[in-house]
Amino acid sequence: MSKDAMIEKLKSIVKPYVKNEEGFNNLNADSDFMKDLKINSANLVDVILDIENEFDILIDNESMEKMLTVQSAMDTINAKLGEK
Repeated sequence: MSKDAMIEKLKSIVKPYVKNEEGFNNLNADSDFMKDLKINSANLVDVILDIENEFDILIDNESMEKMLTVQSAMDTINAKLGEK
């Protein structure tokens, strides 16, 4: 999956949880889920569960703790898809 396609897929996943519309409209690989999009930590867990469902992967706690930006989420997703 291309980087742009994955960012679009992640946008659709995080949209219900975003509290900063301007941050969402400017979402890119460097966007921080908590700082830029104002997603709280409880909702960040929901985002990760939605990512697991969307990509049919399991994300361990260690990987979950690193998924704070769009790029780190994409890196984790690609790594997990590569393990399949």
